[in-house]
Amino acid sequence: MEGFRTAIENLKSAGCQTVYLNGSFVTSKTHPNDYDACWEEAGVDPTALDPVLLTFDAGRAAQKAKYMGEFFPASIIADIDGMSFLEFFQMDKETGRPKGIIAIDLGGLA
Repeated sequence: MEGFRTAIENLKSAGCQTVYLNGSFVTSKTHPNDYDACWEEAGVDPTALDPVLLTFDAGRAAQKAKYMGEFFPASIIADIDGMSFLEFFQMDKETGRPKGIIAIDLGGLA
């Protein structure tokens, strides 16, 4: 979670208000091993954002190396059906049924 914390601290300092956590952290796994996240772009100063958070090439290798997870702007298209990452993260991959994710209000982050 250290990488996740570092990334959301950067997002907060750039003006981001909300991050959504997905991956095995929102499953019944006893020991989650990965995470995916998306973040609300409203109010974010891209010049204050770590460029790694906007680097999506090579399977997001730079993000995984630095933050041990993956981050996407919430509104960008995630799949061929045109769903945003925020919508995509709320669908179970296997069943197609709605599922929950975790919303983190960065305003309350100390």
